[in-house]
Amino acid sequence: MGTGSYLAFMTPGIILMTVLFGGVFAGMSIVWDRRIGYLEKLLAAPISRAAIPLGKMVASAVQGGFQGLLIVLIAWGLGVRFATGLPGVIFALGVAMTFSFTLSGFSLALASQIKTQETLMALVNFFTMPLMFTSNALFPKEAMPHWLATIAQINPVTHAVTPIREVLLFGWNWSSIWVSLVVIGGLALLMTIVAGQSFLRATVE
Repeated sequence: MGTGSYLAFMTPGIILMTVLFGGVFAGMSIVWDRRIGYLEKLLAAPISRAAIPLGKMVASAVQGGFQGLLIVLIAWGLGVRFATGLPGVIFALGVAMTFSFTLSGFSLALASQIKTQETLMALVNFFTMPLMFTSNALFPKEAMPHWLATIAQINPVTHAVTPIREVLLFGWNWSSIWVSLVVIGGLALLMTIVAGQSFLRATVE
């Protein structure tokens, strides 16, 4: 695992697990807003319709940042220390917020087309657990069977965990970090476009 402490190894995975579950359920607010009629009021407001899903994605990212900070504080109380200090903590929270932003965009894109909370919950749960358990969040790729390590290599959760784990355990190893940052940033941009377009198609009169 590259460290003598499994708690330190696992901390990035717990951070990402927390924002994963928070982000994928962000779309529930769209379904609920539609059910109680609040969405109609938002659509009538003098704002860009694309600002509605974007605002919810930003809110989810901020929430994910606070959740990640809470996990970092708990881990610090249990003796986990970032090799990169406070800058590393800030960097890790930024990665977690970006990943939460991405997941919320995916959830909102689904919610724009789905009318019931039950259907949305079933769909997001279908994606959430496989994403978590086919990543390196809780277990190193080196100890996985080859087929599972191959899946983990392309799993978005792995790309979110890797930069956080690097700055926590080893330092600013950009050769191990930059690819994952590009992937996470690209997914965030993609989900912004997808969520916006899906919402606009669903609300066009």
